[in-house]
Amino acid sequence: MKRILIVTFSLISLSVMAQKTDTVFLKKMMETRPELFSAVLNHADQNQIQILYTQVNRDAKHKPTFKTFSYNLDPHHYFYPASTVKLAAVIFALEKVNRLKSTGLTIKSAMITDSAYKGQTKVLTDTSAKNGLPSIEHYVKKILLTSDNDAFNRLFEFIGRAEINEKLRANGLNDSRILNRLAIGDAGESAKHTNPIKFYNGEQLVYDQPAQYDPKAYELKLSNLVMGTGYMDSTDKLVNKPFSLAGKNAFAINDQQKLMQKLIFPEAFPAKERFNLTKEDYKLIYTYMSKYPTESDFPKYDPKAFWPTYAKMLYYGREHVTPDPDIRIFNKYGDSYGYIIDNSYFVDFKNGIEYFLTAVVQSNEDGIFNDNKYEYETVCFPFMKNLGRTIYELELKRAKKQKPDLSKFKMDYAY
Repeated sequence: MKRILIVTFSLISLSVMAQKTDTVFLKKMMETRPELFSAVLNHADQNQIQILYTQVNRDAKHKPTFKTFSYNLDPHHYFYPASTVKLAAVIFALEKVNRLKSTGLTIKSAMITDSAYKGQTKVLTDTSAKNGLPSIEHYVKKILLTSDNDAFNRLFEFIGRAEINEKLRANGLNDSRILNRLAIGDAGESAKHTNPIKFYNGEQLVYDQPAQYDPKAYELKLSNLVMGTGYMDSTDKLVNKPFSLAGKNAFAINDQQKLMQKLIFPEAFPAKERFNLTKEDYKLIYTYMSKYPTESDFPKYDPKAFWPTYAKMLYYGREHVTPDPDIRIFNKYGDSYGYIIDNSYFVDFKNGIEYFLTAVVQSNEDGIFNDNKYEYETVCFPFMKNLGRTIYELELKRAKKQKPDLSKFKMDYAY
């Protein structure tokens, strides 16, 4: 009898594990709101929409379980992930610091970047930091507050391209790769070389990392790598042939949301699958991922350029509005080549709401890339706002057996 029970339990467990993501719910939900979604649903292939929505349910001990819904999910259909790759770099950089802690290296150590290959640049100071010096910690803040490209590039160089991609695989993020720095035309051979870096605690050199070279290509089975009818080249000349994104970063939305779930709820994963992060690391990420640029003193931002809801696509779009004081969105967004992507964990402290929502949408009606003519304002931002608000309204009405304890996510924004 005991053997039968064990076998039965095992079969039930396997059945639960094998349950497929719901692929119908989100489509029906959007179809019931044609005033919000018909324009994009009628051009679903053109707008390349993919969505993952995951409900979070708590048991009596507040342990979370997930129920996921998808729309048009295809990990092999390529979209340009833009700045969403930066969240992986933040995590992997902090993990590397923890691995090297015996050297005396900390996230506050001064990080002096040198150059050793054509096109590489040095960094000796950072005037946006309180002490005027670059550090892992300050780069993390700049990435999470306003998606700073140079900050990502410096973490990319610190981690090293090989280690970044090894960590993607080790974390089960098998539909993704990070090959290039951002916004500097990094490609080919130059992307395989990363800068030498020295770290100091005061005048003391604590870690000296030589230049690195990574020869691997990290091939993925991807469709949709060639897009449009033309593109503007580096001299702003129109080239009348499709634009190729082969050899660029890839970060599928299923991998993005898995990364976010492991970051937000490490306790929901086996110990061996959790990130090697300290309590202070989690505090740093949670704080600056949900903090508004206007709440930051170092770095300090012009509120006209970076208003509070600037980075919160899934709920606010890109509107200049006062954020709801009861809501915080822990997210990493990206925008480039007509794509808007956002990967978020949403919290409403007043109403006890939490959920994950990750989405991508593109609009490039003229089919020309690199011409800075994309329909962000008329198509992409409204879609993201409408999707976020619709899911939020659904969550307001959704009955939960256990109201979540969200105190873990009430951050001190003076930090």
